[in-house]
Amino acid sequence: MKIFKRIIRFIAKCFMWFFIITIGLTVIYKFVPVPVTPLMLIRVGEQAVDKDKDVRLYKDWVSMSSISRHMPQAVYAAEDQKFMDHRGFDTEAMKKAWENNKKGKRIKGASTISQQTSKNVFLWPGRNLIRKGLEAYFTVLIEFIWGKERIMEVYLNVIEMGEGIYGVEAAAQHYFKKSAAQLSRQEAALIAATLPNPRRWSPAKPTAYIYGRQAWILIQMRNLKQLDYGTK
Repeated sequence: MKIFKRIIRFIAKCFMWFFIITIGLTVIYKFVPVPVTPLMLIRVGEQAVDKDKDVRLYKDWVSMSSISRHMPQAVYAAEDQKFMDHRGFDTEAMKKAWENNKKGKRIKGASTISQQTSKNVFLWPGRNLIRKGLEAYFTVLIEFIWGKERIMEVYLNVIEMGEGIYGVEAAAQHYFKKSAAQLSRQEAALIAATLPNPRRWSPAKPTAYIYGRQAWILIQMRNLKQLDYGTK
């Protein structure tokens, strides 16, 4: 009986510390730039053991005021057009994805920008139930603690945008030899067009498919309302 009580107390303490650490870290990241993400470390490890690849990690955190207004509008149009309206989850897209997957169609995700941000900042790549559950937990946290503008700012600074390239500033410097603040609508849309698979597609060498996605994104950028985060 004593052993059972000890196990219960141990589990309770684990849960308590889990919530303390994760909530505390989320609060810190509301104000402090994210120094490194699990995906960045995983990619560095992959590069280190691959003799055909150089180990590189290009990233340069910039505030939202130092990012061209076209860039958040481009990823908003390309990745999550309900970003300003949902609370972290696009339930309609999730339902459609579930129905398509049940029919045996190609598996499509329904991740919002909030979900992608929580996954990139706190977690590792994967599709198992534990990781997806943690992704949902962190998504709720950042929606509640950070708010939309901070979520977008973190997303644009940590998202993978090429082999060893993370964040819009590093991408702008690498692909266009300019700062993120100077990106044009066309350049922002071109970067956004490669995000579904940034290690396969490159803004420096766009394929016909990427040019097609860019054109579609530019149309969506014109049709969608401008992002307005309200008061800070």
